[in-house]
Amino acid sequence: MFGVGLPELAVILVVGILVFGPDRLPDYARQAGRMVRQLRALAQSAQNDLRNELGPEYADLKLTDLDPRVAIRKHILEAIEADDLAEAQAAAAQLAERTGGPALEPDERPPYDVEAT
Repeated sequence: MFGVGLPELAVILVVGILVFGPDRLPDYARQAGRMVRQLRALAQSAQNDLRNELGPEYADLKLTDLDPRVAIRKHILEAIEADDLAEAQAAAAQLAERTGGPALEPDERPPYDVEAT
């Protein structure tokens, strides 16, 4: 989640035992866990409030969608996919002109010739 592996967690645990002592460490760990849960609940309620205020058209809004890097990446990928689709449609039209028949639809299966196999 935060990029903390087992060796880093062990170092944090050892430092925690040295700094706080073995008696107080469980209490501090419990308080830290409670704080993380409260922060998650706060973020979730803020996200729900934002969704409610924006209306039903933004019901699937995620807070990560508000990150400019994610938004730019999303729009660039959509543009690339649209260009790829336009190129594929143009190639299919050219193929249909050369062969004299219509191209297959995306989900359509090609005709099967029993004698050819």
